[in-house]
Amino acid sequence: MAQQKISILLVEDEENLQEALKLNLELEGYEVTSAWDGLEALKAIQQEHFDLMILDVMLPEMDGISVCENIRLQNNDIPILILSARNNSADRVLGLKKGADDYLTKPFNLEELLLRVNKLVDKSHRLTARKPLDAVYKFGKNQVDFKALECITKDGERIMLTKKEIMLLKLLIENKNEVVTREKILQAVWGYNVYPTTRTIDNFILSFRKYFEEDSRNPQYFHSVRGIGYKFTT
Repeated sequence: MAQQKISILLVEDEENLQEALKLNLELEGYEVTSAWDGLEALKAIQQEHFDLMILDVMLPEMDGISVCENIRLQNNDIPILILSARNNSADRVLGLKKGADDYLTKPFNLEELLLRVNKLVDKSHRLTARKPLDAVYKFGKNQVDFKALECITKDGERIMLTKKEIMLLKLLIENKNEVVTREKILQAVWGYNVYPTTRTIDNFILSFRKYFEEDSRNPQYFHSVRGIGYKFTT
């Protein structure tokens, strides 16, 4: 049985660059689908699965940053590599904040692009292989029921949780032993409608420690990673 090719959505409106990138990616064994503007890219993402998206910033109809934000608001974790002619740190930070996994400025070295593509494809495979969570998740003496929006704490107390508490718990547990950035939490839990402060997210983590940790000052499960985000470990 032939191994399925890795599929890439290439979103680039500059014809010569689109053709050159498509050719080189296909020579590396990737299956490439082309999109020429932002709206076409969003439509393609909704219609089929891709392992990776290469996304130019300056696009007709909808710019690449807005495309990236829209995809993340749909809770789609496809790895996104942004290409941009803008070479300043503010644009790079904005792209990463809106959910890009990597950012490469034009003109770029083709070999470097291919190395970054390979790295992000590996990430895509890890995401695909991740086992979905059961409706009820147990750790230590604790239990979380995602559907019922409730938990049983370390003391055996049954507590109703808010929808945002459940969403944050699910996000952290799905990414067990990995740091989840504040930006990813914003996308997945708040959807960018409201920008909570770091203190707001910290308060959620403090609540989780109160419910689930034997010693909230020396947490076993819920950790804050200064300046980056938060991590759930077992």
